Amino acid sequence: VQLVQSGAELRNPGASVKVSCKASGYTFTSYYIDWVRQAPGQGLEWMGRIDPEDGGTKYAQKFQGRVTFTADTSTSTAYVDLSSLRSEDTAVYYCARRFGGSYAYWGQGTQVTVSS
Repeated sequence: VQLVQSGAELRNPGASVKVSCKASGYTFTSYYIDWVRQAPGQGLEWMGRIDPEDGGTKYAQKFQGRVTFTADTSTSTAYVDLSSLRSEDTAVYYCARRFGGSYAYWGQGTQVTVSS
C-alpha cells in the first residue's frame, strides 16, 4: 500500500489550495481516506474523511464550509481543497488510511505555507 501526495505549496492569505493523494497497492474504493494536518509545534488535527466508493464525506466542524474532499476512482486519487486560507492553516497535510482500528498507512505529507 502506498499513498503519494503532491508537492509543497505556498499561498497568499485568502487563496485556496488543493492537495492530492494517489493510492496504490489496494482497492481504492474499499477504504476511507482521512485527512489530518499538523501545524508547527502542534499535534495532529483530524480534518475529516471521504469514502471513495460513493464520495460520502464527513468534515470536522472546525473546517466545515472551507474544506472539500473529493476522490477520483479512475486514478485512485483523493483530494483536499481548502479555501480562504489564513496563516493558521500553515501546516503539513497528510492523507491516511486505516486498517483495523488505527491509521496503518500515511502519505509522506504536503507542506502548505500561507504567507503574504
